[in-house]
Amino acid sequence: MKSISSRMAQFAMELQYDSLPAEAVTEAKRFLLDSIGCALAAVGNEDMEHACSYIQALGGNHQATIIGYGNRTNMANAALMNSLLIRALDYNDIYWKQDPSHPSDIIPAALSTGEYMHCSGKDLIVGIIIAYELEMRLCLAAFPGIREIGWHHATLTQFVSPAVAGRMLKLSAEQITAAIGIGGSSHATFGGVVAGALTNMKNTADPLATEAGVRAAMLAQTGYEGPVEIFEGKEGLFEVINEVEWKSSVLTETLGTTYLITECEYKAFPTEALTHQPITAVLNLLTEHPLDPQNIKEIVIETTSRGADILSDPSKYNPTTKETADHSLPYCIAVAVARGNVLPSDFTAESLQDPLVRELIQKVKVNANSHIDDLFPQVKRAICTITTEKGNTYTRQEDFAKGSTEYPLTDDELISKFRANSRGQLSEDRMSTLVEATFNLEQYDDISEYISLLISDLS
Repeated sequence: MKSISSRMAQFAMELQYDSLPAEAVTEAKRFLLDSIGCALAAVGNEDMEHACSYIQALGGNHQATIIGYGNRTNMANAALMNSLLIRALDYNDIYWKQDPSHPSDIIPAALSTGEYMHCSGKDLIVGIIIAYELEMRLCLAAFPGIREIGWHHATLTQFVSPAVAGRMLKLSAEQITAAIGIGGSSHATFGGVVAGALTNMKNTADPLATEAGVRAAMLAQTGYEGPVEIFEGKEGLFEVINEVEWKSSVLTETLGTTYLITECEYKAFPTEALTHQPITAVLNLLTEHPLDPQNIKEIVIETTSRGADILSDPSKYNPTTKETADHSLPYCIAVAVARGNVLPSDFTAESLQDPLVRELIQKVKVNANSHIDDLFPQVKRAICTITTEKGNTYTRQEDFAKGSTEYPLTDDELISKFRANSRGQLSEDRMSTLVEATFNLEQYDDISEYISLLISDLS
């Protein structure tokens, strides 16, 4: 029997656009548009300027374009920078049924290699769908998820990005198998990058695994070999991360017959995923009961034990960086109460010091609820209770966040999010052109023309 990575490689090599269901194609386009908007919103941010300086210092052949900036570099460097841009605001997609992940982090592995190969729009759609199908199956294969025992989801991406890049580079099944083995040998990542006081690495771990996948595919293209049984073999993934139960059939069963991309979800807020149900609860509660933030005495959030642990430790009550603030449940709730929404602009250095938000943070209490734990991860319930200075109490429960499959973003809402994110980099005409181009991506014979639309046209 073929190894698991061989079967993944066969799927990646053989998948054809004409075999894809319409709903999978539609979601690939929607996630692409959403990801581009997230990337454009991050252009010019301090951390992205540092990263761009690093990429420029590396140099490299001009094979692929960096979103927004327009600089060109080699495929792997472009994949890293574009993935960093997409991930920077924590505003891109989220899949969390077992292990959490952001499959759109891997889209740049298809973009950079596809641009270099002058692939068509149909090819790019296929590459995006490969990324989602393989990543999401890896997220479902471990019980409990590897995040529960301290590993970051970049540990899963290292097996997926080589297959995506390999397909776009038109590698053989054997070469893609080798690429998966090469990538899977190089990028296991500790969960500590998203625990405690956070640094730029929160948004960098997965992009590094995406970059590694492009390098792995480029290496395999030369004839370089990698472990064939990287999952099930001796000291492979299943044997080394052995504190979970691996259900290997999940990885390849129904590949090419069912498409999980339709189950991935969008983020309505640029924050850590477990903040979304509480934010949704607060905003809906305040819509029902308009309350003066100055007259609020206490805000109690009931969430999972994991959410209470990672999102409300002492560092989260005094966030001094964007990375800590967007993983701080007290900060996000305070912003939602003070401003009626949570937007990228709420994580600037100035916004972090807003006196009203700082005052409200101290009124937020986060409690672990064992009954909510029993529902997790299938349901990520949050309960918000607000008490006013006069003693009035208001409560709202939310099981699904805005942007989830149960509470979806419409096309109009998705386009509005894209426009809000892109406005600092693209003119109104360019935004309209790019929206239309993305929803008609299959009409491009060469995506180089499409990618030219991703460059800032504002001085």
